[in-house]
Amino acid sequence: MPLFSYKVVNNQGIAEEGLRNAADEQALLLELQDQGLIPIRIELAKDKTFLGFKLKSATVKLSQKEIGMLTGELATLLESGLPLDRSLTILMQLTEENPKLNKLVGEVLEKVKAGKALADALESQNGVFSKFYLNMIRAGEMGGNLGGVLLRLSEYMERSQELKDTVSTALIYPAILLVMSLASLFVMLTFVVPQFKEMFDSAGQALPVPTQIVVGLAEFLQSYWWVLLLVVLGSVQIMKSQLSDPTGKKAWDGRFLKLPLFGDIILTMEVANFSRTFGTLLGNGVSILKSLGIVRETVGNTVLADLLEQAEAQLKQGRTMSDALAQQNLFPKLAVQMIKMGEETGKLEEMLMRVATIYDKQLKTTIQRMLALLEPALIISLGLMIGGIIVSILLAILSVNDLAV
Repeated sequence: MPLFSYKVVNNQGIAEEGLRNAADEQALLLELQDQGLIPIRIELAKDKTFLGFKLKSATVKLSQKEIGMLTGELATLLESGLPLDRSLTILMQLTEENPKLNKLVGEVLEKVKAGKALADALESQNGVFSKFYLNMIRAGEMGGNLGGVLLRLSEYMERSQELKDTVSTALIYPAILLVMSLASLFVMLTFVVPQFKEMFDSAGQALPVPTQIVVGLAEFLQSYWWVLLLVVLGSVQIMKSQLSDPTGKKAWDGRFLKLPLFGDIILTMEVANFSRTFGTLLGNGVSILKSLGIVRETVGNTVLADLLEQAEAQLKQGRTMSDALAQQNLFPKLAVQMIKMGEETGKLEEMLMRVATIYDKQLKTTIQRMLALLEPALIISLGLMIGGIIVSILLAILSVNDLAV
């Protein structure tokens, strides 16, 4: 969703400014009015660019690790029986070594002391906290169990971070191997092969076809390496442009899901994230329709997000969640059956958390299987390419020697 900047006046007559994602200006206007705020200005936030690339905004952002730490510490303080303002005061002392986090806690504390709810105080921090996070806090405040909700939020964020770390850590070695392979080939073609070319030229004889191909490729890289660089940069820019367009992103997301192994990883990761987020929201008293709307915004793949949007529409017509998901033929059958069992037994939240656990384990298995195939494939490919270069040079050397004899 697009990012809008806004200026409002709160119920105390104080002007506030911020950034917030919304479907359009009208949606943001209604959302601000529902919170008792008087909108003065709403406009699309403009990103600064340089040569077509977006520059980073000056807005301070917190990492997931920092938000998780903040959540866990605040939950511990509240569960020990301290009031919210006292907990935030102590939290300011605990975050003195992190100026960015300390400043945020101080601003939240000021708003809480002024009479604002914690969810509203956090929401005013220019998009630092997700809609899911804010709705969880709001549900905890309404239910009088803010400390418990924060504990669950902390656990949720910890598991989500573990899931992301599992994927990123697993891809580090193949990525390094791929970069080293390409670097080795580039060095051989631009520095090693040209050394032999002078010898071949002095022989004055036609080279074997494989050698001609390798020498031609080496000459191209030496003379036109900048063309290759421009092609890579252009491809990246085109990809960024297509992914920023909703239609283009949906097309690419569909292709990503069809990729061998990688498609399974994306689907498994999204299902685990969906189930954990959905179950956490339901467990804290958020209605099923509202929970589904929030979960849809946390899904990174637009094809799956559209699936959930269709499921939400069918829920409004009286269908069950499992039937709505099963109709799309994309959601895994095991997950659908477990959700159906949860609906029939009245334990949907519990079943969703079990689905998340199952697909967390399945994700690790899928990644291990991918690495078992990817690593030897990269090594063999590198060996064949380097071996091909060496063989082509040896063929030329042998042909020159035969002519000399």
